[in-house]
Amino acid sequence: MIQLSGAGKRYGHKLLFQNVDWLITPQDRLGLVGANGTGKSTLMKILAGLETLDYGKITTARGISAGYLPQDGLTLSGRSVFAECMSVFSELRAMEQEMEDLTRRMSELDHSGAEYAQVADRFHRLQHEFTTRDGYAIEAEVGTVLGGLGFRKEEWERRTEEFSGGWQMRISLAKLLLQQPNLLLLDEPTNHLDLEARNWLEEYLGNYPHAYVLISHDRYFLDVTVGKIAEIWNKQIFFYSGNYEKYLAEKTARREQLHAAWRNQRERIEQLEVFINRFRYQATKAKQVQSRIKELEKMERIELPPEEKTIHFSFPQPKPSGRIVAEFEQVAKSYGEKEVFRDVNFVIERGDRIALVGVNGAGKSTLIKLLAGTEPLTTGGYSIGHNVQPDYFAQDQYKELDQNARILDDLGEMSPRSTQTELRNLLGCFLFSEDDVFKRIGVLSGGERSRYALLRMLLHPANFLLLDEPTNHLDLRAKDVLLNALEGYTGTVVFVSHDRYFIDKLATRVFEIGGGRVEVYPGNYEDYRWRKEGGAEALSEAVSRSSAAQQAAASASPTNGKPSEKVDGTRRRLNPIKKKQMLERIRELEGEISQAETTIAQCEASLQTFSSAEETQRLTQDLEGSRNELQALVSEWEELSQVLEQAR
Repeated sequence: MIQLSGAGKRYGHKLLFQNVDWLITPQDRLGLVGANGTGKSTLMKILAGLETLDYGKITTARGISAGYLPQDGLTLSGRSVFAECMSVFSELRAMEQEMEDLTRRMSELDHSGAEYAQVADRFHRLQHEFTTRDGYAIEAEVGTVLGGLGFRKEEWERRTEEFSGGWQMRISLAKLLLQQPNLLLLDEPTNHLDLEARNWLEEYLGNYPHAYVLISHDRYFLDVTVGKIAEIWNKQIFFYSGNYEKYLAEKTARREQLHAAWRNQRERIEQLEVFINRFRYQATKAKQVQSRIKELEKMERIELPPEEKTIHFSFPQPKPSGRIVAEFEQVAKSYGEKEVFRDVNFVIERGDRIALVGVNGAGKSTLIKLLAGTEPLTTGGYSIGHNVQPDYFAQDQYKELDQNARILDDLGEMSPRSTQTELRNLLGCFLFSEDDVFKRIGVLSGGERSRYALLRMLLHPANFLLLDEPTNHLDLRAKDVLLNALEGYTGTVVFVSHDRYFIDKLATRVFEIGGGRVEVYPGNYEDYRWRKEGGAEALSEAVSRSSAAQQAAASASPTNGKPSEKVDGTRRRLNPIKKKQMLERIRELEGEISQAETTIAQCEASLQTFSSAEETQRLTQDLEGSRNELQALVSEWEELSQVLEQAR
């Protein structure tokens, strides 16, 4: 479809990439990754035809259409949301209008005339093409996409200019998905989507009929949507088969192989140089020396690329709080006539890491504000536990920063014990590098100031963190730093995030907000989804059926208190060797029965505490297997015991 040959691009004096050879095929589902500033977005614009190469060439097959969604900056106006999306099908709508005109003309013409036949022929050809291109389903298709991206039906007739920038980007994404170009180019499509919209987009892309290239800082989204990774690194592009998780594993393996090859080559070079230096002036070794010199000259030296810096930084731990951190009792919250919450009850305990989920507008940010005390309750009670120190990170937290302070100086005042190198490394993790660290806070963009505000908070965390969208504006590396910091944090966290991987790794409980209620689910987001989809009920039914079947089998067992074979009333005589073997087997069985009973007790105890859906399923299967094994062991023991008893 599209081919890059020897492609290179500069941005000012900076070389982004060079000597890139890349062929995009019709079924490619590819994730484009790399550190900030390596040229990912620039490369996407080149593929979309919006920018040109400085070196090499790009070849596009005839009939290929590329649709590009930038990170932000698109604005729409003049039409309703539904009409804006319907504009994608202008050709089909013109065809539909012509069909209506032809229908009217046919009703007015003489059916036996030549003009009628001509008009009817045109109508039937148009109708066939219209039907083939699913023209009758376009309104339903628009409704499906708008609903999937979070637009309620009552919002479809609102003017596009009434929506914020994030929602305008959703409208632009909807239009692009409805167009279905041959090559879909999406630069951070999940930036403005909540979890529900992301889940829908994942499923939609799974059925997308053409190729697409994605840039995303959402690891889970990449894992479930792409089958190949292209990484811009060290001014080159490296390709990996599989999703993001496989890319990480393969990248590590490639790096280890490269280091091993480099070490082997260094050893060979040293051997050759030692031989040459030792025998250079001996006439009898001249031939061997020349042979080794030629080998050295022909050897293609392996070069190790520069290592990516690994950041190690320990955030200070807060003072411990009491066991109960916060408690809601019959809480309600309203803004005028709009009710957000009613009759909400929950307890947050020390060490909880709670993810708040729900559709946009459900009240996630409102709940965090109530916990932070920046919003008053309408009714009900809210109590804070012993020694609890809340700290709130808002989406507009940057407004509280000193606008005249330089980043590095301000951070140094926050953490006087940290060295300049440590501070610069940490700032680099949060995407502040080189001369950026000397910028004044006032000149930073909104996203940059949000990142910096989050970093300042983590340098001296309180023991009850309330984080509203902390993963916004962070790349994969910065998210990993934040995730590692919070995983090692000993306090309590309540957070809102639309990053599925981040929630899965961090959350120990999920609070689902919607319809004025707060429902509490144990486990991470994956466990929450499993329970919402009926997994818990299905597992409970399976366990009940298994227990009932075991009881029925035990009741019907021929060894349940009865001899396993008919006995004619006479005493059986056993061979002494056979008798000894049976006695030894009975002792073995008694040990195995004891072990099986211990295993069953451990499984039953473990099932009392829920950790994850997968662990619960595994324990249930182990428990069923151990019970079946115990039943078989007991049956064998009873049979042998009865035979020995009758032989006495």
